[in-house]
Amino acid sequence: MYDITIQNAVIIDGAGLPAYRADIAIKGDRIAAIGKLNAKAKRTISARGLTVIPGIIDPHSHADLILPLAPKRQTELMRCKLAQGVTTTIIGNCGLGCAPVANDDAQVVLRAVNAWMTPEPVEWKWRTVGEYLDRIESNGLAMNIAALAPHGPVRISAMGLAKGSPSKSQMKKMRAMVELAMKDGALGLSTGLIYPPGMYSDTGELKELARVVADYGGVYTSHIRGSSETLIPAVKELLEVGRETGVRVHHSHNEAVGREHWPKIDRVLAMEEEAERDGLRVSFDMFPYTAAATMMIAIYPPWALEGGVDRLIERLKDQKTRRRIERDVERKTPSWPPWREHGWPHNLVGATSWDAILIGYVESRQNKRYEKRSLADLARLTGKKPFDAISDLIVEERGQVSMLIFEISGERDGRELLGKYARHRLSAFCTDAEDYGRGLPHPAAYGAFARILSKYVREDRALTLEEAVRKMTSYPARIFGLKDRGVIRPGAFADLTVFDPGRVNDRASFEKPRREATGIEMVMINGRVAFENNQASDKLPGSVIRSII
Repeated sequence: MYDITIQNAVIIDGAGLPAYRADIAIKGDRIAAIGKLNAKAKRTISARGLTVIPGIIDPHSHADLILPLAPKRQTELMRCKLAQGVTTTIIGNCGLGCAPVANDDAQVVLRAVNAWMTPEPVEWKWRTVGEYLDRIESNGLAMNIAALAPHGPVRISAMGLAKGSPSKSQMKKMRAMVELAMKDGALGLSTGLIYPPGMYSDTGELKELARVVADYGGVYTSHIRGSSETLIPAVKELLEVGRETGVRVHHSHNEAVGREHWPKIDRVLAMEEEAERDGLRVSFDMFPYTAAATMMIAIYPPWALEGGVDRLIERLKDQKTRRRIERDVERKTPSWPPWREHGWPHNLVGATSWDAILIGYVESRQNKRYEKRSLADLARLTGKKPFDAISDLIVEERGQVSMLIFEISGERDGRELLGKYARHRLSAFCTDAEDYGRGLPHPAAYGAFARILSKYVREDRALTLEEAVRKMTSYPARIFGLKDRGVIRPGAFADLTVFDPGRVNDRASFEKPRREATGIEMVMINGRVAFENNQASDKLPGSVIRSII
């Protein structure tokens, strides 16, 4: 007897093959059989009029400090992903994360760096990636989790938030930490090269660590140096790391920030296509929105961030130093290489404008009225210049301010540039967004995959349903080495999403970002129902997926 049968389903297998009609039988956590089945099951589910696809894989998540929370709270914050059909998510992206951490001093720095993605206080009962994965696994998981080793904690553990190249001993420590992370089950290494401390690393350092990852068959992912003035050399650097080390490379949230830089998209895609034709294993992901979410301190130049948030605040309190920072923000143009003295990978204000950056979250009650306001609005409301208005807010909030930044890969000459990314053969899809239960989340946390299925498949017909599903399932599984995930076939894990293609819709907006997707009828994870009748299960069906070495 099977545990579950799903009858009369239209099946899209995730591999890109045409849809077909059949029944699916599940035994334990695996798909046991597919076909016209008359066998008995403990539960029979009718999928008449519905489509069954593999569970969606989100390759770019920042849920690292949601997962150790109490199970009920974790499920509350992760249900926005379940409600759009996600069954597996990959954490540790952009060089940001909470493991590995070598000592208490490094943990103090990391807590400050990661404060923007910390919903509420949680005890850090780990040092290594393996200990962190054990911790969240024993805690119970609302969905499957796989992890990258983030470069930031590795470098902070070796040399704090200092600029410059690591010494031989520091590099030895960093290599050893990356190697242990890979042995612990990390899928690879991620870097965030517009954030401290990644912005202080040169290409040689990245290659040294990527060689360790290559030795273990992992993937090197990167939030590259910049997506405006430095976009082209930043992509060249990513491809150079892959060519010289043999590591698989993945361009995180491929984008161009600022209208004048949108024409560079064609060049970037051509560079990555050429590299792939030459034998480099290269891929990228994208989110289907023209705004991104991150921490507000990213608007400041690298020298102002050296030493961490507390040092930034000290500098902003000193009027002479503040005016120097302001001149850089208002006038400085990034150039290559950005890690040199006075270099800067990405001036977000210069690439966009004070109007294009919105405040997403602030900690204190008295400043809540500024959430959802642009920095230009903040200036008008406070009677200050935009730079002083946001810098005063950063000081008041001890750096704990998040932002949404617009003018990302928008529309040029009537052509939707996001559609170009979506159709590209090297692209996968991601959310790059979480709901931390406060402020203004990015709507992608609630709607990214539903938006692909509604806008790009059903409305614009930019993609067939089969191809869109492949890019959400088997393709990211292949990129990150997730065995037996992302496909519907006997023996694969029973991660399944059941939905109505005619009704699936993204309802979240920047004004009302917490509106869940519609049309997702059921989500199964490891053979257990995780979401049904608009309710998330409290059974915690997820598991940790470790790389196999």
